[in-house]
Amino acid sequence: MSPAESVYWDPWDRDIALDPYPVYRQLRDRAPLYYNEQHDFYALSRHDDIDRALLDWKTFSSSRGPILEIIKAGVEIPPGTLLMEDPPAHDIHRSLLVRVFTPRRVLSLEPQIRQMCIRSLERLAGLDHFDLMTEFANEVPMRVIGMLLGIPEADQQAVRDRADADLRTEPGQQMQVDRAIPHTDHFAEYIDWRAEHPSDDLMTELLHAEFEDTHGVRRTLTRQEILTYISVVAGAGNETTARLIGWLGSLLARYPDQRAELVADPRLIPNAIEETLRFEPTGHAIARYVTTDVEIHGDTVPAGSAIMLLVASANRDGDRWSDPDRFDIHRKMTNLRTFGFGTHFCLGAALARLEAKIALEELLTHFPTWDVDRNNLTLSPTSTVRGWAALPITVP
Repeated sequence: MSPAESVYWDPWDRDIALDPYPVYRQLRDRAPLYYNEQHDFYALSRHDDIDRALLDWKTFSSSRGPILEIIKAGVEIPPGTLLMEDPPAHDIHRSLLVRVFTPRRVLSLEPQIRQMCIRSLERLAGLDHFDLMTEFANEVPMRVIGMLLGIPEADQQAVRDRADADLRTEPGQQMQVDRAIPHTDHFAEYIDWRAEHPSDDLMTELLHAEFEDTHGVRRTLTRQEILTYISVVAGAGNETTARLIGWLGSLLARYPDQRAELVADPRLIPNAIEETLRFEPTGHAIARYVTTDVEIHGDTVPAGSAIMLLVASANRDGDRWSDPDRFDIHRKMTNLRTFGFGTHFCLGAALARLEAKIALEELLTHFPTWDVDRNNLTLSPTSTVRGWAALPITVP
C-alpha cells in the first residue's frame, strides 16, 4: 500500500469528524490530491492548492453548489442563490447585497447587537450553570439576522429553527438534498407585509433595488428572487456564527490563562476571534464542480468531478502557519481562509466578526471565568458544520 492509499478521509465518518486534524495532516503530507473511491470525490488539503482553486472559479465552479451532496445530485439551482453561482450572474446578484453589508452599515448595528447580548446575559445572572449554546450563542445571530431581515422578534426563533433544519445533517449521514436548496416559502408572508409597510431592513431594500440583469435589462427583483436572497442570508448567518461563539466559549475554558489576558485587555479580543476562526472553523470544507480536466500534483482530475477544498486543513498548514496546532491569541494573523477567498469570499464576514467581538466582550464582562462540563458536552460534527450542539458551563 502506498502512503497515499493508507490515508482515508470521509466527510460523513463520525469518528474522523470528532477530531479531523490528524487526518488533515496525513492528507497534506501523503495525499495532497486525495481521491475517495467509495464516494467518488477529490479533495485538496494544502493551503496553496486551495487558494489556487478558490481563485480559479472557471475551473472549480460554484454553479452546482458548494456542498458535496448537492453537486453529486445534479439538482437545479434557483437563480439568486449566491453560494451556487459563478460570474457574471454571481457578481450581479452579489452587488445587490453588498449595499446591505457595507462597513458603515455593519458598524451601525453595534449598539443594537450589544443590547441583545446584555439582555441575554443578564437573564443568566445568579445562575451557577447553564448551556452557553442554548442561552446565548444561538440567541445572538438569530436576533441579528431577524433585525436585518425585518422579522418580528416573536417569529425569529421559528425562522432560525427552519433555516437550521434545512442546512443541518445528522452525524454520519449525508444531507437530504431537497432540504439544502433554499426553501423560500418561510418568508413569503413577511415579503408581502413589507411591500405594504416599508422599513429600514433588507427586505425593503431588495423590494426597491434596481439592477441590470445578465440580459442587459434594467429591472427590480422578482418576488421569487427576493425570497431566494432572504433565504440565503437567513441560512448562512445563523448557525455558523452561533458555532463560532460556542468555540470561543470552549477554547477559552481550555486555555484560562489566555482568557484572563482578554479580561485584562479587551483590545486583544479581535485577534482572539481570528485565531478561533483559524483553529476551529465552523465550516471545514467547500465543494466545487470541476468544469475541465485539470492536472494537480501529477494526476488529472477529470471534468465533471466533485472536489472538496479543506479550508480547515489550510488553516493548519505548517507551510503557512508556525506551530499550527497551538492555540495562540497573540498569533500574527494572515492567510485565513475560513471565510473563503476570491469571488465567493463570505459577504457576511464583517458582521460575523462584529457579532463575535461584542458577544465575547459582554460574556467576559458578565462571566470573567467559567468551566465546561465536559461530561455533558455534545459536539455536532456533520458534513456541513462542526461545532457544539450543547455546551454546558459552570460559573463561580
